Amino acid sequence: MATQEPSPPSSMESNKPGFPKQILANKLEDKHLCNCCQKLLRRPFQAQCGHRFCSYCFNRTVRDGPQKCNACIKEDIFEEPTSILKQGCAFPDNAARREVENLSVVCINEGCTWKGNIKEYELSHEGKCEYMIIPCPSCKEQIRFNEQERHNERECPERTLNCKYCKEPFHFKNIKAHDEICPKYPMICEGCAKKKIPREKVSVGAALELQLHSEKTKVAELGRRCTDLEVKAGMFENVVCVLNREVERFATTMEASNRQHRLDQDKIEALSNKVRQLERTVGLKDLTVAEMEGRLREISATTFDGVFIWRISDFTKKRQDAIAGRAPAMFSPAFYTSKYGYKMCLRIYLNGDGTGRGSHLSLFFVVMRGLSDALLKWPFNQKVTLMLLDQSNREHIIDAFRPDITSSSFQRPVSEMNIASGCPLFCPLSKLDAKNSYIRDDTIFIKAIVDLTGL
Repeated sequence: MATQEPSPPSSMESNKPGFPKQILANKLEDKHLCNCCQKLLRRPFQAQCGHRFCSYCFNRTVRDGPQKCNACIKEDIFEEPTSILKQGCAFPDNAARREVENLSVVCINEGCTWKGNIKEYELSHEGKCEYMIIPCPSCKEQIRFNEQERHNERECPERTLNCKYCKEPFHFKNIKAHDEICPKYPMICEGCAKKKIPREKVSVGAALELQLHSEKTKVAELGRRCTDLEVKAGMFENVVCVLNREVERFATTMEASNRQHRLDQDKIEALSNKVRQLERTVGLKDLTVAEMEGRLREISATTFDGVFIWRISDFTKKRQDAIAGRAPAMFSPAFYTSKYGYKMCLRIYLNGDGTGRGSHLSLFFVVMRGLSDALLKWPFNQKVTLMLLDQSNREHIIDAFRPDITSSSFQRPVSEMNIASGCPLFCPLSKLDAKNSYIRDDTIFIKAIVDLTGL
């Protein structure tokens, strides 16, 4: 006898709305949709008015008390008390459930070839697909589910490591800074050229302590010798002249020791000055490295086909900075129509500019001075399209314009960049304040397309 497949959790255990419509392999039918979330039914309940809902959607609708059935209202068939949704007035629709669970579906995650029915999808694939994209909890980078371990161990810039010298933990991005202060970091002693000496043992203080110890040892040795000479003086008067010569030699030694001490002090001062000079040099090199890293990031974001996508992260903070006047405007990295074409960038005001201040997001196009300007046709006369991308790919906000060739904004630049020109009323801020799909993970995407016709 065939073994019966295990059923998914009961309707009372369901804590999710319906299945996404995109997974359906065949034609979508309205009868398979929840009248609340408009997704494929999950644990369908049928109300007394005949409309179907996901178990989760129905319970969420009536948890605060009886509610009117919006589907009845929309279809203009509302009738009390039949169209009133409340606890106890709906029952599990097992026939619809079996029908939905047998629908053929596919996984919508890129690269995944899984196929089956909805019942199998919920039991063994939903939320478990190795190809689904999830954010890294530390650095927020979008990664595949099956790449979490490798990312956490090798790639995440926020991962924590233990220093192999002092065993103290530190963030990977701070590895250079930690190496510069680690007390166990191997150094080269400038005095004896010995390698792999821990930093804590190569300090100037340690060198001074060693010298002081050496001088104390010399003094102790001289004192012992003097004591021996005094004992012998009582016994051998004839060696007084010898002792006098010894004292003279001791005085000479002390004078030489003092001279050597002064020389050592001068050397220590010279070394200290050299250390300070090296510290200044390292600081300047760190600034140069930071500047080069910034330029490399800008170069990596540069495009040469007239199409540019600008990713603006930390949107909430940057918006607050714009409202407070600390940073009202932001410039994008430069992009080009071709390798030797026009150089351009975007300028955005997150709290609006001019007629859009305080009410709109303002977006402008800027022509910049480039190395190949002498070879290009002026004024700039290419159509420009500006977009705020809907991250659900449903409704992008788009504006486009063709340059006014009489405007100074589109003449050949004589300074670093021309006056910006574009759309002060590009997008109402109210669209971004409410729940929307333009902001995800506190990030928006701006896209610019320059028509290359005629170039």
